[in-house]
Amino acid sequence: MAIFIQSLDYNLWDLIVDGPNLPSIRNENGESIPKPRNTYNDEDRRMVQINAKAKHIIICAINSSEFNRVSSCISAKEMWDRLEVTYEGTNQVKEAKISMLVHDYEMFTMNEK
Repeated sequence: MAIFIQSLDYNLWDLIVDGPNLPSIRNENGESIPKPRNTYNDEDRRMVQINAKAKHIIICAINSSEFNRVSSCISAKEMWDRLEVTYEGTNQVKEAKISMLVHDYEMFTMNEK
C-alpha cells in the first residue's frame, strides 16, 4: 500500500509518515487548538485537502471491520499507525514473533515417516 500511495503523490506518503500539519492556533493558555474553518487561508485548505485525500485512499483500501477501527481517526497518520499496530504489532510483539519463529526453526526435525 505504501508504494501505491507514493505512486499517486509522494506528499501524501510524507503526510502519513510525518503526520499532518493541520491548521491550529494557540489559545490564551498557550494550548494548541484546531483553527476555525472560517479563518482558513489557502495554505490551511491545502494541508486539510492533502490529509483528506490520504484518508480517502486508506479508507478505499480497507474492509468494513478495518474501517470500524480507523473511522474515528482525525488524521491519515493516525489511521496508518492504528492499522500498522493491528497488523504488525508493536516492536515488542515483532521481536517476540521473530524469537518464536527462530525457536521453531531451531527445533525443526524430520518425522520418522
